[in-house]
Amino acid sequence: MQPTDTLSAAMGLGRPGTPVDVAPDVRRLLAPNPSPFTGPGTNTYLVGQGGLAVIDPGPDNPAHLEAILQAIRPQQRITHILVTHAHLDHSPLARPLSEITGAPVFAYGDAHSGRSEIMQQLAAVSDLGGGEGTDLHFIPDHVVPDGALLSGDRWQMRALWTPGHFGNHLCFDLNGIIFTGDLVMGWSSSLVSPPDGDLTDFMSSCEKLKSMKTDVFLPGHGPAVTDPQDRLAWLIAHRNAREASLLDALTTQSATAEQLAALIYNDTPSHLLPAATRNVLAHLIDLTGKKKVAPVGPLHAEAIFQRLLEF
Repeated sequence: MQPTDTLSAAMGLGRPGTPVDVAPDVRRLLAPNPSPFTGPGTNTYLVGQGGLAVIDPGPDNPAHLEAILQAIRPQQRITHILVTHAHLDHSPLARPLSEITGAPVFAYGDAHSGRSEIMQQLAAVSDLGGGEGTDLHFIPDHVVPDGALLSGDRWQMRALWTPGHFGNHLCFDLNGIIFTGDLVMGWSSSLVSPPDGDLTDFMSSCEKLKSMKTDVFLPGHGPAVTDPQDRLAWLIAHRNAREASLLDALTTQSATAEQLAALIYNDTPSHLLPAATRNVLAHLIDLTGKKKVAPVGPLHAEAIFQRLLEF
């Protein structure tokens, strides 16, 4: 893995902890938590002029908390803390930052909020695994429903419930600038790991953003996405291609998610195959709902899946 500064510089993000202007009245702070799943690190955004909204305070990292506080300019204060979703690289600093600043925390709900009905059922009756990096202690002060308007000092954002990567995932629309969390990123596609992740919801959320007028996406990791419609079209096509590959593979043999991942993600480094397996499982659950495949016996993480005949 590259050093933090080198990786962030390669993406044009600047040094961790240094505020960078990315849009009018929007600054980005990069957290020092690079990894294969966070890229150069988590993006924390400061929105506004006087009263600020902080979007995704980030991981439990004292240096990043201090960087956020140091980024507050004279005559500024933090009035809102917005969280896109309850993963450990996005939400843990929300409570410490709230205690220091007095600003309340806004989110769709706790870590289990927003799960689809099928994922709730599967989590209750089968061993789906998952739960990677979930912030189980996260509880917002204010629950934000889909479409709610959040207003501050000369700024207003609309909350967009966009489950798929995570059940309680929100995007925030600031007059055509959309903070997309982990739903849409330019450097990588999102991990969708059941039961927190749901591919059916993910595709619907991508279509939801595709129907909106937008100028730029500011994601939770990596640089701004300046071609949002093209990126969404690619993500949708990418998932459709994965689905086609899975159906082709299941035409000749039944297989587990792990076996299918090794077959289809044949150019993926071995240490990333477990994540690929989770993505494949999400596809298989989606295809089960579409009645294109079915598990042999109960549905669980290690189930064998077979393709159903189409008439």
